[in-house]
Amino acid sequence: MSMDHWFGIALFALVSSITPGPNNVMILASGLNFGFIRSLPHSLGIAIGFGVMLVAVGSGLHSVLETYPWAYPVMRWLGAGYLLWMAWGLAHAKAPQTAEKAGINQPPPPSQPLGFMGAAAFQWINPKAWFMAVTAVTAYGIPGAGIGGVVIIALLFAAICLPCVFVWAGFGVALRRALQNPKHFRQFNISMALALVASLYPLII
Repeated sequence: MSMDHWFGIALFALVSSITPGPNNVMILASGLNFGFIRSLPHSLGIAIGFGVMLVAVGSGLHSVLETYPWAYPVMRWLGAGYLLWMAWGLAHAKAPQTAEKAGINQPPPPSQPLGFMGAAAFQWINPKAWFMAVTAVTAYGIPGAGIGGVVIIALLFAAICLPCVFVWAGFGVALRRALQNPKHFRQFNISMALALVASLYPLII
């Protein structure tokens, strides 16, 4: 396979991973609310979970969904419900300093960052993740390589996705230091909640 093909795969992985979407909005908010270290399981769950999903799609899951077309709308609406729940939690989260003054150890809600398994499972109801996985398999699949070729592409995506996710978590940490005013902190969380709601658009068209 030519270097041009691998460059195309890597470029698609970079652009699709670094651009805004539900994953990046959520990890940005996690960095803001919980810091970089506590957001690491969330970050790893995104990268590894998407890699596993890509392998599953490349192994024939996409064909299964075509055979049972009712399954995909169900997954889309589950994703919509989950994103609305996350948006509600963000919109009602308190700034850390406010929670400390109230004698609360963690700002509720959300009181805990999303964990590895939760972030990995979210990929299955994330519309952007589905678009990325199906495009990667159909447009950049390695002819005749079988499952081994899909695994290679999945590993490449995971390797590129992880630093992109770290960048967004880092943005959140930087904003955490900048938004010392509880009012500004809350306004930012509300804006992230609205961004998550806006990301529902692909689910309802």
